[in-house]
Amino acid sequence: MNSRSIRFLTRRGFLAVATAGAAMSLPLRPARAYAVDERTLRAAPAQAQFAGPDRAPTPTWAYNGTVPGPVLRLRQGQPVRITVENSLAEDTTVHWHGIRLPNAMDGVPGLTQPPIAPGASFTYEFTPPDAGTFWYHPHADSLVQLGRGLAGALIVEEAEPVAFDRDLIWLLQDWRLAAAGRIAGGFGSAMDASMSGRVGNLVTVNGTAQAVQSVKAGERVRLRLANAALARMMALRFEGHRPVIMAIDGQPCEPHEPEDGRLVLAPAMRVDIVLDMQGKPGGRYRVIDDFYDSLAYTLATLAYDKAAPLRAHPPDAPAALPRNPLPEPDLANAVRQEIVLQGGMMGGGKLAGVGGMMGMSGMMGMNMKGMTMPGMNGTPAWAINGVSMTGDGHAGMAPQFTLRRGVTCHLTIRNETAWWHPMHVHGFSLSVLSRNGSPLPHRQWQDTVLLAPKDTVECAFVADNPGDWMLHCHVADHQMAGLMTVFRVT
Repeated sequence: MNSRSIRFLTRRGFLAVATAGAAMSLPLRPARAYAVDERTLRAAPAQAQFAGPDRAPTPTWAYNGTVPGPVLRLRQGQPVRITVENSLAEDTTVHWHGIRLPNAMDGVPGLTQPPIAPGASFTYEFTPPDAGTFWYHPHADSLVQLGRGLAGALIVEEAEPVAFDRDLIWLLQDWRLAAAGRIAGGFGSAMDASMSGRVGNLVTVNGTAQAVQSVKAGERVRLRLANAALARMMALRFEGHRPVIMAIDGQPCEPHEPEDGRLVLAPAMRVDIVLDMQGKPGGRYRVIDDFYDSLAYTLATLAYDKAAPLRAHPPDAPAALPRNPLPEPDLANAVRQEIVLQGGMMGGGKLAGVGGMMGMSGMMGMNMKGMTMPGMNGTPAWAINGVSMTGDGHAGMAPQFTLRRGVTCHLTIRNETAWWHPMHVHGFSLSVLSRNGSPLPHRQWQDTVLLAPKDTVECAFVADNPGDWMLHCHVADHQMAGLMTVFRVT
């Protein structure tokens, strides 16, 4: 496992751009009288051509027959009604990852809604308050359903257009394929559950392996990157180019270049970058993922056409994106909470209790066997504050803590394990304050915060959204094996 620090999150050097005005809080835009945007998604078995038309297709599960699912482009402040039809042979739901929406629309089976049974449908209704890059995926049998292809990008467009020559989305997925291109079985193995999760052997960009992205010299591209893998961490380098980070997890930040040009993307994270295409006409430039030591590979290729550059000179440095209407935490009067991540192989804390769907008998069985690997036979491999909640969510999950509506929560997350964990909070975006005692630059808000082994991250949010909300690792094996909790806002 790569032991580098998360450098793009800790860089202190600011890019010299005019962002002072964006540092001030922005007034809410006046409401507009939008008609309801109505959509339909159908989850069903499908096939995908990951390796090109000459290879055998891979049986998958898909939304509306495509892997990934259709890109849903919504508008900030416009109500949407999305009906999800279930044509699978098992229950499903959809979680609208990163959207600050009503609790009943959050897509957690049992906790926020009844699961969608085979042959049934459920209609989600919400109004996205934030512009940015989000995504959607199941939250029922999520390890299998996400691992078989159920995922799609969700883009909420700014109320006022932002000027770019092109706006592109790359949804990144990781597949563990067996012979003849079929998806390998063995979901939820003890080894995956207690270590790095189900890392695959093929990575696709919008459903294509080793994708080729056509570009023009001189153009300015907004490239939205979303990691929809089950477990694979990524660190992307753009040969011959200097990406500028504009937003993280859908929330605008101060524009800045990542340290050493590497963009670190854990599962569920999104990063919006600006790419000024300054390569040579006709040139080809690789996008390389080198997160894992000695396992670098080419994710995609930027292929320039041979036409003359679109511009004689590069555009001015990009201005910050317009801020979203996030409530500012009141740190002076914050309620403090702490969660500690424990368990996994190679140490990192004991599992002192168990919740979720397994029950105490399973935990006792693990203790009695003595030598049983954590995560084997459905036993928990991970815990938060000594308690393991396993599975995808269910009714009656006891909250780890309760917050009064409107209060600011100062949340400390400590990773006592030997593994990386992207911790995702439902219903909120977190203002990330510090990592290992060092303040974070660039004014970052995230719904998925990556912790390296032994990291401690401090963040804050205003508990303005009532309900029971999940907080879990987005390495799907880790979540299913216990690295999940719930907090309540009353």
